[in-house]
Amino acid sequence: MSEKVSETRNNFAQFLTIPTRWMDNDIYGHVNNVVYYSYFDTVINEYLIREGGLDIHGGEVIGVCAESACSYKAAFAFPEDVEAGLRVAHLGNRSVRYEIGLFKQGRDEAAAVGSFVHVFVERASMKAVPIPDGLRTALAKLQIR
Repeated sequence: MSEKVSETRNNFAQFLTIPTRWMDNDIYGHVNNVVYYSYFDTVINEYLIREGGLDIHGGEVIGVCAESACSYKAAFAFPEDVEAGLRVAHLGNRSVRYEIGLFKQGRDEAAAVGSFVHVFVERASMKAVPIPDGLRTALAKLQIR
């Protein structure tokens, strides 16, 4: 993960509120680290479906995770809401690198910061293909300037 990732709320272009679930907590009473990656997947794919027209059920092109990372700063616990911030750090021909900030409600500093790389592939062959125009347009709106 890049050290350039800003950890403040105003540096993210898109937000989605994700409620924690009872099952997200581990025996230590906080959201388990692996669940943070599901939050990354949720904020990314909700945006791609809603804004980019990604058809997760029948589309010819899908995004697959090639890399992910997370730096944990503070814990979440059920029944907290997670405010997931999203931006695009790099938009390539066949891949995109997202940066995600997970925020506690009302806090400006991220409780966790992560990155996630999608490679777009043809569903049938799993071969990398150029990012479709609708998705590219949506992703460009999230780019860091």
